Formats: sequence, C-alpha cells, structure tokens
Amino acid sequence: MDTKQVELTISTSDREALYDITDDVRKVVRNSGVGHGIVNVYALGATAAIMIQEGWDDSVQNDVISLLAKHIPRGVWEHDRLDGNGDAHLKAGLVGPSESIPVIGALIGLSAWQNIFFCEFDGPRKKRSIIVTIIG
Repeated sequence: MDTKQVELTISTSDREALYDITDDVRKVVRNSGVGHGIVNVYALGATAAIMIQEGWDDSVQNDVISLLAKHIPRGVWEHDRLDGNGDAHLKAGLVGPSESIPVIGALIGLSAWQNIFFCEFDGPRKKRSIIVTIIG
C-alpha cells in the first residue's frame, strides 16, 4: 500500500464562501502515481469544511451559504461571547472537515457535475491549509 500526503494552501476573501479546489486535488492525485485507491481531502481548522457539490455554476454554492446562514445565524450562540464566530464553528461541524473520493484509473472518481469545495465560514483568511492524502 502506497500513501502520499500533500498540504495545499489557499487564501480566502470572504467571511463565508465555497472555493473550488477540484483542479488542485486532481493535480495531487495525478502526481501521486496512484492508479487505484482513495483520496481524502481534509480542512485544517475548526471553522472550515470540505464539501462535494455541483460546480457547474455559482447558484448551488450560493444556496449552500444561504441555507446555512438561515439555519445557523450569526451572533446568537454562546461561543459568540468569546470571539464572535459561534456560527462558523457550527457550520463547519455540520458540513464536516473531510471528504473521501475513490481514485479510479489515476483519476478522482467524481461525476461530471461534482466538484470539491473548501468551505470558509470564518474568513477572510490569508492562509488556510488543506491536507490531501492518497492511499493506493
């Protein structure tokens, strides 16, 4: 069994947004030399997450942000008294820190409509880290 691990970094420009990292993950998988296995994409940080979602246009990503804002509003949580980002922690916990995707024939096993998104819930940030682990 072969394991490779790469840290990707991105900067975010909005407090809440989804950032498409599909091409970056594809490149890591392609460079790994793994033909069949699994790739795990993990967001480091308690106020960020990883999501697989449609990437055809921005409407789905905008809807995700709107849905979470509607159900998890800012400024009403106990943690907000500490640093004002209680909603970001809850959103990140609900979406989850990682996704695992099969590697099939040296390609990530996504459908034509699926993309991998880094979910920022407490930005903007100069540096966000994403750990990509390929096991094959």
